Amino acid sequence: MALDGRASPQFGGNRALLLRIASVANALTTDDWVWLTGYVIDALGDAVAKREVFVHRAGIRPAPPPLTQAARKTARAKGTSRV
Repeated sequence: MALDGRASPQFGGNRALLLRIASVANALTTDDWVWLTGYVIDALGDAVAKREVFVHRAGIRPAPPPLTQAARKTARAKGTSRV
């Protein structure tokens, strides 16, 4: 999932991130807010850090499609990433 400033102010501007969701907490929270646990995904599609985040449901967006294996291999070889 893509998290940006619409999900929480902490992800505004250049602090947006992609999160592979591992679990959703059952804890009672403020209306339309939820605790998510997942893994931050880097530009090549690799999980690089585990995070627990508190976000507004309406601000969660689908992530862009992952890179194909061939595209990942090419990007790694060139030292580049997707934009």
